[in-house]
Amino acid sequence: MSDPFDIFLICPPGLESALASEALEHGFAPANAISGGVEIKGDWPEVWRANLMLRGAVRVLVRIGSFRAFHLAQLDKRARKFPWADFLRPDVPVRVEVSTNKRSKIYHAGAAAQRIETAIKESLGAPISPEAALTLKARIDDNLVTFSLDSSGESLHKRGFKEAVNKAPMRETLAALFLREAGYIGTEPVLDPMCGSGTFPIEAAEIAMGLAPGRARSFAFENLASFDAAAWETLRSGVTPRSTDQHFYGSDRDQGAIAMSTRNADAAGVSEHTNFTCTSISDLKRPEGPAGLVIINPPYGARIGNKKPLFALHAALGTTLKTEFRGWRVAIITTEASLAKATGLTLSAGPYVPHGGLKVRLYQSGPL
Repeated sequence: MSDPFDIFLICPPGLESALASEALEHGFAPANAISGGVEIKGDWPEVWRANLMLRGAVRVLVRIGSFRAFHLAQLDKRARKFPWADFLRPDVPVRVEVSTNKRSKIYHAGAAAQRIETAIKESLGAPISPEAALTLKARIDDNLVTFSLDSSGESLHKRGFKEAVNKAPMRETLAALFLREAGYIGTEPVLDPMCGSGTFPIEAAEIAMGLAPGRARSFAFENLASFDAAAWETLRSGVTPRSTDQHFYGSDRDQGAIAMSTRNADAAGVSEHTNFTCTSISDLKRPEGPAGLVIINPPYGARIGNKKPLFALHAALGTTLKTEFRGWRVAIITTEASLAKATGLTLSAGPYVPHGGLKVRLYQSGPL
């Protein structure tokens, strides 16, 4: 058990390098970006720390072992010999998920899952439940069975304090990675003129204040055999917030969105550094103080059906930004290059990223 685990940090495809950068910044090295996430190594406290501190990771998977199996009887036999008690508790339910491919002689995922479930139940005594919060993932690739535990539980975008969301929310994990891609490091103001439930200003404020994104929630690893409650509390309480003189702004023409954002900022403990106002794009004014970053997740045509009004909206947005926000950088998330172009701003495009069943890109400018 002294050897480090292979740990896989899941993130939206297209943003692996951004998560790798964040992981390195937090001392997880090496951090290798691969398709769908980032590979790191570490022991259990590093697993805990990744869940607690990484803003861009969606889940933290821990690879706990592997073996070859060429048929179901062999899978059954070797799964029964696996040291489940090193990882699972006999009193905690577990859910088993299996994926396989055509390169493997074991190709029926359901049959494989049944064998693994029976092995866990009969050799360890742990109950099996499809609703269990703790998930064991088995991947069978080229006859190699690899077991991983989902140490996170609920997706890490659920920070544990957001009380209200709008209809098309930007997940906190994705917002954090887009902020990083836009060059934000916590030392400048951030403004979102279509703030919805306040995700971008709140996430930016938390980064500036050095708050741990997982500070207000529980994790699946707390139900593993390896969990040390005292060591975990020491780790969590050892994260020291820092002071900042930066302010973070959100506006929206919907008063309900402003009420949501205000409540969410209060719950996150960042209301001292955030300001939300009910303002239309045409009435938007630059805040007093230094230039910073305007970041926007405007409506997409796929969301509202008719794209034509969106071109006028983006044109008005570009006019306001060029007039009021000289010296500020701009980042816009959208599905359509033509909508980004309608702003009249000089924007470079990032990679396609899945969001809400669509593919979006981050378009950003230098200082206006």
